[in-house]
Amino acid sequence: MSDDLSHLQALNVRLSHEREYLSAAKTPKEKAFREHNIKSVIKEIEGEISFLKKRNIAVPPDMEPVDMDISDDDLLAELTGYKWI
Repeated sequence: MSDDLSHLQALNVRLSHEREYLSAAKTPKEKAFREHNIKSVIKEIEGEISFLKKRNIAVPPDMEPVDMDISDDDLLAELTGYKWI
């Protein structure tokens, strides 16, 4: 069986592009549209990862979606190992 991860790679590139488009969005309507697209792509990535894992294809951790909704305190706690009160 082939360990072809090209579709997952393409989805991750698309996710990256959508996040860039969101950061450049100017109107609330455009921001909402981009946020919807990001959620859709993340859902697609999760489905692709599930598909690959069912076929015993290893998925590198860096190809799994990353939760970008994290507070500054939580990010700092993850990076330093220290939980701020």
